[in-house]
Amino acid sequence: MKLYRIIALLWRYIYLMKRELGKLSEVFYWPVMDVLIWGFVSIYLDKTNQQLNFFASLFLSGMILWNIFNNTSKSISVSLLDDIWSRNLSNLFASPLNPMEFLTATMFLSLFKIFATLLTTSFIALLFYSFNLFTLGISLWANFINLVIFGWSIGIITSALILRYGTKVEDFAWSMPWLFTPFAAVWYPVSILPGILRMIALILPVSYVFEGMRGVILIKTFLWDKFFWALGLNFIYGILAIWFFHKMFKSVKEKGLLTRNG
Repeated sequence: MKLYRIIALLWRYIYLMKRELGKLSEVFYWPVMDVLIWGFVSIYLDKTNQQLNFFASLFLSGMILWNIFNNTSKSISVSLLDDIWSRNLSNLFASPLNPMEFLTATMFLSLFKIFATLLTTSFIALLFYSFNLFTLGISLWANFINLVIFGWSIGIITSALILRYGTKVEDFAWSMPWLFTPFAAVWYPVSILPGILRMIALILPVSYVFEGMRGVILIKTFLWDKFFWALGLNFIYGILAIWFFHKMFKSVKEKGLLTRNG
């Protein structure tokens, strides 16, 4: 794996973002709209029902962190779609670039995007609702790391499916992260889920992330057990995602589908 090839591909995607400003909507526009609209809803509920203490903090932090996971996943798969739409995929892999270098470049690109999203949405939350996400301290970054890793895993799996089946499954790039919403317990505890859904939630790293976040806000305690459960599950999903991508890439090459897709 060559670093200069990764950097070259990363710069290519950054230049594409500069030329096509519409791509910045997923970094700034939609996350800001989420925070604004649902932030006002949570403030209203806080004021009309005094039993909903901490609701605004829980909802805003959940919304911001959910956007981190959502955009991380989309960034990888949409980068692949950009090359498919521009008929450049076959040219890309006709070069010395290998699949792992491609994935590494798109993962670095996702970091650039989500840091921009995190700073923008955190500023909006502070400006309009006096909610400072960064007061969560180390717990914020611990949750951030786990969300990013799981987002990468989902993005890699989605990219593998798009690589294998082409643009007929391109909607997975946007819909796949939302598949995990009911089980992630972003705005409610895992304990309220019915039996089978709770079992699914317990094998997903995101449920431990948001349960841990609620622990920090409600009882001012960083739940290390939740962090390590999420980290361990992320390790398993990350290995499986990379294996699955390589398997699909090999299948695509053997079947001659790379030219069809790109």
